Amino acid sequence: MSESHFIRRQDSLKSILSTEGLDGMFITHLPNVRYICGFTGSAGSCLVTPNGSYFLSDGRYAEQASQEVKGCAIHIGTHNHFETAQIDGLIPNGLSLAFEKDRVTVSEFDTMQSLLPKTKWQGTSLVLEKLAAVKDDIEIEALRTAVEITDEAYEKILPMLKVGTTEKQVANTLSAFYLEHGDGEAYPPIVAGGPNGALPHAQPSERPFEKGDFIVIDAAAKYAGYHADMTRTPVVGEASERHHEVYALVKESQQRGLNVAKAGVPCKDVDSACRDYINEMGFGEYFIHGTGHGIGLEIHTWPRFSQLSDEILEENNVMTIEPGVYFADWGGVRIEDDVIINKDRCEVMNRTTKDLMVLN
Repeated sequence: MSESHFIRRQDSLKSILSTEGLDGMFITHLPNVRYICGFTGSAGSCLVTPNGSYFLSDGRYAEQASQEVKGCAIHIGTHNHFETAQIDGLIPNGLSLAFEKDRVTVSEFDTMQSLLPKTKWQGTSLVLEKLAAVKDDIEIEALRTAVEITDEAYEKILPMLKVGTTEKQVANTLSAFYLEHGDGEAYPPIVAGGPNGALPHAQPSERPFEKGDFIVIDAAAKYAGYHADMTRTPVVGEASERHHEVYALVKESQQRGLNVAKAGVPCKDVDSACRDYINEMGFGEYFIHGTGHGIGLEIHTWPRFSQLSDEILEENNVMTIEPGVYFADWGGVRIEDDVIINKDRCEVMNRTTKDLMVLN
């Protein structure tokens, strides 16, 4: 991305902050730092003020910052970035600055106040996350590529889904593929066969697949920092009437969410479209999580599809839609796609089939 790209983001942030009477923001959450200036390392902060934008880090990242940071003057100092800002005189007395109250520890807040006592600090929540929720063309292209790699990886592991293969063997193969073709895994893969599939976030084990197992495979690639997120649930060996019934339930629920999702629709309405159908069919108690979430530089970001959400979908939000049902001691089914929110519909990016696959 060009320097002008990041400067536009910084200007947008300043405009949002000004409506709250704030002069700028001290940004410490690393995905937000990357969003606002391009830095991909593990220790850095950004300071946006009326006088300029600054990137702060220590000597370990001087060279990396010189290559990656755009739109910010680079200040290399101590490990304590608030101390660096104080020593370098980057914050004039009397400024009102936002900080990410959901990300800053009590210890860090004490340090902020101690080193910069004449700054008026105001805790804010999700300011950058909401700004980043609307993706631009470059971000959408990166997400498309992440999804393409995810689809390709799923095709690669299909021959492994047979009696005797272990969950870990599949998970390791997926992780290696993501690393070879992208930035690596978007999150540790979930591969859960049979009763383990009743755990929505099960960790892959040495358990071998058995005939009649549903296998919940929730795994995806990351590309250029952007996270895909996909779940499919095939069956090994044979599918019973119960397998077909449960799978058809979740597939129809997901389709109802896809049919509703578009710009201007409340997020909770998408959740309701999926959840109400599962409730009507008598399985509501087995749908135990939200219907989806935003994706981007983090795997779970803003907004969210849930009954608690008060957000309205906007064009170029990129979301997951992922209803599921889970039965203790038997297994679970989840179907998940990544979608781009458009004016009159949503676009499903995944190309992997959602028909029930019975693999021998």
